[in-house]
Amino acid sequence: MLAQIISHTPLWVWALLAFLIYRGVLASIDRELTLKKLAIIPLVMLALSWQGVSTVFGVTPLPMLCWLLAATVAASLNWRLFRKDRVTAYPERGVVFQRGSWLPLMLMMGIFLTKYTVGVTLAMHPALAHDAAFTAVVCALYGIFNGMFIGRLPRVVSLYHNAQQGQQAPGACNGQLNG
Repeated sequence: MLAQIISHTPLWVWALLAFLIYRGVLASIDRELTLKKLAIIPLVMLALSWQGVSTVFGVTPLPMLCWLLAATVAASLNWRLFRKDRVTAYPERGVVFQRGSWLPLMLMMGIFLTKYTVGVTLAMHPALAHDAAFTAVVCALYGIFNGMFIGRLPRVVSLYHNAQQGQQAPGACNGQLNG
């Protein structure tokens, strides 16, 4: 049965998996990024998640509420627990230095595997698309994964803008405030 599932998986799915693994491994390495590049994966994951929720369950109150509630809780937790020492902003160069982490790979694989598993499950049991418990669990999972990405991105942008303002403040020298 597993062989059948894998053989019926479209090729683009494997290409997407390879891309996500590549980006996840890349995120494990300390590196400098522009804010635009930093936003790519969270936005791609948001699109995949949103597509997964809206096409399978529809844009109806239960899936939207479950996704939004889980995403809000996860984003809030990520905002609060974010370690500022993992990111350093260099607005004069237009980049942020980010310490490597395996968390982005885990989150990407979480969304990918959820989407893949839901697709396979619904191909085998289409009636589950109308089951409230299944809908709530899947949409909450998507929301948690997205909230983790979403909660981090504004935090980094905020640190970048704070560094940028500190650079322009009177008495600033090389991006650091004197005092």
